[in-house]
Amino acid sequence: MRKIKYKKGRKVQPTLLEYTGTHTHTKTETQLFVYDNLELTECEDFEVDALASNVDWSRINWLNVHGLNSVATIQKIGAFLSVDNFMMADILNTTKRTKLDEYHEVLFFSIKSLLPVEHSDNIAAEQISFLLKKNMLVSFQEKRSDFFTHLRERLRTHSGIVREKGADYLLFLMLDAIMENFYITIENEEDKVEELINQSKLNSNPKILEQIEKHRDNYNFLKRSIIPLRDSLYAIKSIKDDNVFNSIEAQNFTFFERLHQKSLELLEQIDYDMTTLESASNYYFALQSHKMNEVMKTLTVVSVFFMPLTFIVGVYGMNFDNMPELHWEYGYFIILGVMLVLLLGMIYYFKKKKWY
Repeated sequence: MRKIKYKKGRKVQPTLLEYTGTHTHTKTETQLFVYDNLELTECEDFEVDALASNVDWSRINWLNVHGLNSVATIQKIGAFLSVDNFMMADILNTTKRTKLDEYHEVLFFSIKSLLPVEHSDNIAAEQISFLLKKNMLVSFQEKRSDFFTHLRERLRTHSGIVREKGADYLLFLMLDAIMENFYITIENEEDKVEELINQSKLNSNPKILEQIEKHRDNYNFLKRSIIPLRDSLYAIKSIKDDNVFNSIEAQNFTFFERLHQKSLELLEQIDYDMTTLESASNYYFALQSHKMNEVMKTLTVVSVFFMPLTFIVGVYGMNFDNMPELHWEYGYFIILGVMLVLLLGMIYYFKKKKWY
């Protein structure tokens, strides 16, 4: 599911856009917030045809889109912001990796939001995209979720400094909220890995090894999602240094640098967790090898015990007429006694040498 596979598709016109995600039955809904430090206007079930009459460029505008099935709605938003067609295609194409683009005074940012699937070892992925232009931020989500619920409440209640800042600061808060999901996912993986390590110490069920490999795939998937995010956040720092884009205020670049540091922390934690997982795998194989060695040692000791006894039985089982002890009255019991003494002597010697 997470491997990149090439699929030959039909040839279409560059202006023909198509949603490639899995939430094909989600209705496209929009919500508009227009605010400043003094006033907030909220429009639920907003119609994008009314963008021109409702967007106030002197204030901060946040348009949130749930569901990407209505391509016409997405195209109208892109036309209103004069966004190039390739950016709109990247919003609808959910197979793209996390990326950052800036073109014609529009900053495009797409990110993968990851969360653990309940009662499963799988990880759910959702692409969230952003368009930032002047005092307007547009967020595109594949489905309804609670990623930004706390931000809506902060806007409504005027909590913190969010209504005192620009749209770039709102973008930072949204990216920060999405990155919190990475911490939740990693913590969930760590709990399951710790449980696997404890199970591997108690039993040698081969399913444990299968689960270890499953979580190793999850960590690799997390790493593949965070690395391009790290690169994109570093690119914002490069934009700051080059002074080529003005939609992000100079004093707010520090917040994005913090996100870059978070991405580095996430990657370091994943590397540490993968090392722990590798140790768990090595411990499983070492335990299996140790148990096999113990079994082989036990079988070897038992075989050594019976080797001289088998030799004696073999000697006295030969059909020779002139065997010296053949006609002894108590020869049978004497040989049994010799065999018993030999066995006890070997047991004592092996015990003294701590060979078992």
